[in-house]
Amino acid sequence: MATTLPNVLWIYGEDLSPDLGCYGTPAVSTPNIDRLAEEGTRFSNAYVTCPVCSPSRSALITGTYQTHFDAHNHRSNRDKPLRADMKLITDCFREAGYFTCNSPGPPYNRRGKTDFNFQRENPFDGIDWSERSEGQSFYAQINIPDTHRVFKPDPERPINPDDVDLPEYYPDHPLTRKDWALYLESIQILDKKVGKILNRLDDEGLTDNTIVFFISDHGRAHIRCKQFLYDGGIHIPLIVRYPNNIDAGVVSDELVSGVDFMPTSLSLTGIDIPSYVQGQIFLGQDATSREAIFAARDRCDGTDDRIRCIRTKQYKLIRNYHHELPYMQFNGYKKLQYPLWTLIHILAEKGELTQAQQHFLQQTRPDEELYDIKNDPYEVNNLADDKNFNEVRKDLSNQLDAWTQTTGDMGETPESDEIKNYWDENMDDSFKEKMEQRGLSPNISDADYLNWWEQKLI
Repeated sequence: MATTLPNVLWIYGEDLSPDLGCYGTPAVSTPNIDRLAEEGTRFSNAYVTCPVCSPSRSALITGTYQTHFDAHNHRSNRDKPLRADMKLITDCFREAGYFTCNSPGPPYNRRGKTDFNFQRENPFDGIDWSERSEGQSFYAQINIPDTHRVFKPDPERPINPDDVDLPEYYPDHPLTRKDWALYLESIQILDKKVGKILNRLDDEGLTDNTIVFFISDHGRAHIRCKQFLYDGGIHIPLIVRYPNNIDAGVVSDELVSGVDFMPTSLSLTGIDIPSYVQGQIFLGQDATSREAIFAARDRCDGTDDRIRCIRTKQYKLIRNYHHELPYMQFNGYKKLQYPLWTLIHILAEKGELTQAQQHFLQQTRPDEELYDIKNDPYEVNNLADDKNFNEVRKDLSNQLDAWTQTTGDMGETPESDEIKNYWDENMDDSFKEKMEQRGLSPNISDADYLNWWEQKLI
């Protein structure tokens, strides 16, 4: 079925870093996503604006930093309407005559994840593009949940934990390896669903007229990644395919931000971009280049924090506004879902961690962290106090200050005690309930909890 205006399809992998075959991860098998990369342009420097779902998704669908319109604290404004002068990407497409839809993928029988930090009735017209009128163009999101914890094992191609490559900031332990292997297996489950989606486009004659974006809402759900501004939390896969219009089999190292997806999608279809949008166009005749991306982390669940970063192709500056707090503040979600959250404390007590692994256990943080990404991709050697990098640090710090001011960073205004207390209690109650569902005490010792994890996974 051919349509005049191109369709646009965003395929989301949740909590997904670029741990794919086409990005050079050897242990995982992702033939369908690799095919998409061969048929489109793969971006090696794509980053979201927040390392947790609801603020990031709020930025993605509006093309505007979540810190600009009070969407930066995780799920705090879900009952408040979107600012009156702002639109969603679906509004723009709908006004241009498109049908908009959202599902979690095959079999396309229920609504997909939205999880915005604002209230908006009916952000999509339906669930699947089969519901559209004859010949009508569509904008679709398919939010595939399999890479969100709890990870989904792949019985067709299990991954040997001995075959995985761990970042150097993780201890090499059987439990860590098994957890990482399960994460990669969940990516394989995701890849199979991507294959079904691509085959459907082929079968329905839609491939040539559909712009496909393969993206994620933020990085992988492991410690030091999700909810933090290291690359593990904000670096995502980005592949764009538009046959005969976008170069195929090309790898671009252009810096791309999550706020750029909306304006680029609109630009490629010839639709006007709202004037308030803060993102840039990164593909097509109106494409521009970035010198840096910016990201922000604020309260996640009941864990209060404020962190900002600027990243260029070579350097990253992270600013910790609460340097008095540890990295590993209590977080119910992580304690429930991350085996390493418990394991790392026990290994620390035994003196079995390297300096890079010990870093995340510090009880306070530096005001700023500076990393030379090209020479230190795992961000373990903080250069903020190195006099040789004074000019780099000063330049990045000034740029971060300017971004905070020009974008109107609302994180400078703390949340009320009432809101903080609500989310503290919500997190504590949820943690207690879910631990009891496991038959465990919320006050279980680390040793006993680690034993539970080992019996469950190994």
